[in-house]
Amino acid sequence: MSKHMKRLKAPRTIRLHRKEKMWTIKSSPGPHPLDKSIPLGLVIRDYLGLCDTYREAKRSLAEGYVLVDGVKRKSHNFPCGLMDVISIPKLKKNYRVLFDQKGKLALVPIVAKDAEWKLCRIENKTVVKGNKVQLNFHDGQNKLVKKDEYKTGDVLKISLADNKITDVFKFDKGNISMIIGGSHIGQIANIKDIQIVSSSKPNLAYMKGNKEFSTNTEYIFPIGKTKPIITLPEVKIQ
Repeated sequence: MSKHMKRLKAPRTIRLHRKEKMWTIKSSPGPHPLDKSIPLGLVIRDYLGLCDTYREAKRSLAEGYVLVDGVKRKSHNFPCGLMDVISIPKLKKNYRVLFDQKGKLALVPIVAKDAEWKLCRIENKTVVKGNKVQLNFHDGQNKLVKKDEYKTGDVLKISLADNKITDVFKFDKGNISMIIGGSHIGQIANIKDIQIVSSSKPNLAYMKGNKEFSTNTEYIFPIGKTKPIITLPEVKIQ
């Protein structure tokens, strides 16, 4: 697998000027897939404008100035994806990675208190030794719990300091959610109904926002009960 990537071949989820130069930074294998992540070097150079060149970006990261989910990340290729919290303590700035309504990954400024937690969606569950349940999250993390009280599709609010679960947003009717894939990506809507399809086709969720629509259940990311608990991307009118 190539370690290099041309700008014209870069994922469309990344905001990038594609014809100014030939090459760009490519995300390394990690917690988020290539087509749904921003390399950390691109975050501080192109998104935040904290440096001008690739060399300056690598040097800044090597100094340990940038935290992702509370952990120092020094690789310029580290992939930052949905719901990741990016913090720069020296500048007292914090950001959350979200999809905007154009399907692009955006950095949303958040206050310090909101940077202490993140939302993780349960992708799978397995029973491990000791009859404990292992939850597999969308960002590659795993967590052991004693009771099997969560289901696939539920979103947990997790404290970054101690990795404790502080709240849960069920994949149930009525809960407000963000669409993270398909033609409605970035939209916010309430779950109206869930249809279980008894075939190889994906299950469907019927949503109600500004208008009613249906989408695959795998694109549903609950972000609250009656209102979003996260700061949403601003809608820019050109």
